Amino acid sequence: MIILGLTGSIGMGKTTTAGLFADEGCPVFNADKAVHQLYSKGGKAVPLIKAVFPDAVKDGAIDRGILGGHMRADPLDLKVLESFIHPWVEELRQKFFAQAKEDNADIVVLDIPLLFETGGDKKVDVTVTVSAPFEVQRNRVMARPGMTEELFEMLLGRQMSDEEKRSRSDFVLSTGESIPETRKQVQDLVRKLRAKET
Repeated sequence: MIILGLTGSIGMGKTTTAGLFADEGCPVFNADKAVHQLYSKGGKAVPLIKAVFPDAVKDGAIDRGILGGHMRADPLDLKVLESFIHPWVEELRQKFFAQAKEDNADIVVLDIPLLFETGGDKKVDVTVTVSAPFEVQRNRVMARPGMTEELFEMLLGRQMSDEEKRSRSDFVLSTGESIPETRKQVQDLVRKLRAKET
């Protein structure tokens, strides 16, 4: 089973591309969705966060906007939170791998925004970065609700540059054109990886 690490900066089309891999029969583990599960009603992280930031819990679930405000106010809080969240995400990832093995999946995709920043690239067989021209990226991100220039700059500042991600990747998928064009690139890559497997 090939473990493929999929990454890309904000607004580069990573989520869409992950969906295209899923269309090709590659199970996808989404780190953000795993965190969302931990933050939702009944999630493992809710009691912990409620103890530290009671205002960040609304109707039994974490309000990510309020929590994000606390994290921006004190980056040290983010480190502490991550020390709890990461092992729980890993637990969900292991369950995902077990299910994929049971289903005889030949390629699994780990959708990890900070793949290189967290050293996750050392735990995968193949790294893939999705990339688009800066103007395309900027337009996509600025179209998001509540996005400001300042927030966009801050989010970019927390991520490795697109150029460095591309230089460190085994494969780069261009997402600046149309979805059918990206789909073709995904299909070509999946075909290439499956040919290596057999």
